[in-house]
Amino acid sequence: MLPDKDRVLRKELLIAAGLVGVGLLIAAISLTELRAERPQLAQATQPQPAPPAESKPGGTRPTTPAPEPARPDAEAQKEGAKAVLPPAPAEKMAPPIKDK
Repeated sequence: MLPDKDRVLRKELLIAAGLVGVGLLIAAISLTELRAERPQLAQATQPQPAPPAESKPGGTRPTTPAPEPARPDAEAQKEGAKAVLPPAPAEKMAPPIKDK
């Protein structure tokens, strides 16, 4: 008979070989399934039923209020409203633009 260590080694090698064989079998089955199926392509966007409407000159545009400035006007400051942004420090202000 084989010594105990050799028997354990042989048993572990047979188990390892069996696991590798089962893995290869699963991979082969998966590849045959992938090749057998017809590839399906996904459609990115839905087809549009009708072309967009033509634009008409002189049409009305949506009116939205203009964006408000970050600093309140003079009347609001007199009433006590504080500026949203603090005033810029003097050293970070640019010199006036010279006319050419």
